[in-house]
Amino acid sequence: MTVGQLTPGRGLAVDADALLRRAERAIKRARKSGEPVLLGLTVRVGSEVDPSAVVFASRAEGEDWFCFEQPDRAGSALAALGVVTRLTASGPSRFKQVSAAWRALAADAVADAPDGPPGAGLVAVGGFAFAPDGGRAPHWEGFSAADLVVPEVSLARRGDDVRLTVAALVAPDDVPSDLAERLSARVASLRLDPLPMLDPDPVGKFRVDSVAPPEHYEAAVARAVERIRAGAFEKIVLAREVTVQAPTPHDAAAVFGVLRSGFDSCYVFCAGRGDAAFIAASPELLVRRDGARAQTVALAGSTRRSADPAVDNHLGEQLLRSVKDREEQEIVVRRIAQALKPHAVWVAAPDEPTVIRVANIQHLATPIRAQLAHPLSAIELAALLHPTPAVGGEPHAAAVPLIPALEGLDRGWYAGAIGWTDANDDGEFCVALRCALLRGHEGRLYAGVGVVRDSDPASELAETEIKLGALLPVLSG
Repeated sequence: MTVGQLTPGRGLAVDADALLRRAERAIKRARKSGEPVLLGLTVRVGSEVDPSAVVFASRAEGEDWFCFEQPDRAGSALAALGVVTRLTASGPSRFKQVSAAWRALAADAVADAPDGPPGAGLVAVGGFAFAPDGGRAPHWEGFSAADLVVPEVSLARRGDDVRLTVAALVAPDDVPSDLAERLSARVASLRLDPLPMLDPDPVGKFRVDSVAPPEHYEAAVARAVERIRAGAFEKIVLAREVTVQAPTPHDAAAVFGVLRSGFDSCYVFCAGRGDAAFIAASPELLVRRDGARAQTVALAGSTRRSADPAVDNHLGEQLLRSVKDREEQEIVVRRIAQALKPHAVWVAAPDEPTVIRVANIQHLATPIRAQLAHPLSAIELAALLHPTPAVGGEPHAAAVPLIPALEGLDRGWYAGAIGWTDANDDGEFCVALRCALLRGHEGRLYAGVGVVRDSDPASELAETEIKLGALLPVLSG
């Protein structure tokens, strides 16, 4: 493992000789195959390097970026900047297409063997829309149905171990010294500035609007309950969209910093495309793959938090005893287990859910583990599980096609799969919840609830307000 360094007054640097040797090997392979070859060089950097802060500080105007953290898991973080190549697809087979494209690219790469924290080395980062053809509304421009990026620079952290990877797509006619010089300059341009602070007293007025009237949402829930009671399906998840117009452009870096501090048990992420940022503090893991081991969490059923510990505990106990919420939870657990069993030696889940608490909400959660019977990539596992009944419906074939008509919105990447995969096909994807799409002065927030036969429209509307409470106070001053 090459060791990177901090150069006073300049920031990060890599071993120029090591980079030149790697460039020579990659060009030799590209000339032999006649095709471009992916190059990667990974170095260890100081534990004081904050991956997400580096990416936010260093990105050029219009440049893609990606940050993905779970702070309370030993400071787990992966942050990436720039585009070496983009892997895109749409339609029902979009996961499969992107997985195959990444596997082919990684198989011929000239790069370090994966080492260090999860996400170190060559990676592909990004997301998948909720729907096979999602993200077509104008405000979702740049966030296509399946869009993973192989970044020019990525930084991975776990605990005190921080690794930097620089990557390039090498052509047969590239010159080794030119390539090495270009990559060295890219690393040297990285800045170590901290994340900016959110303006505590912004000048001007904020305007918050529900895209559709609240009455529309309550009516949609009522129609869904009628269909469930008629036997059409067991559950359907319906979402709302709220906009926040700010007097100045939303600062994605500052918002990310607030979410990282306030929701340290969540997956705090930000995916940037051009002038837009999709940002979230999601409590829900879709899938994590580490070799033959796969993990996920069934998350369904929620209630509010209280500043009074006794009341907070009481609310959690009520949630555990709620027939409606337990029904939601059982549907999700059953569906995930059914999806994994044909591909696993065993699937294990506790008999009873637990209550997990984040800053503004409590959820019922059931961790699920599986030992894979045959190789399936992190992306392929995400395809098996997406969308879970926690964001879609059950049975899927009967419920999910009705979502767009009942909601009246393009979910885009909301409730989709966001995360990363590495050259070993390991990786991690979360479900895009408690999220907002930021573009200039406008922020679009999304929140949904699971509707079952005992759902009450007014109560479900109130639950969306609780969920919107993760980001709405941050974005609306």
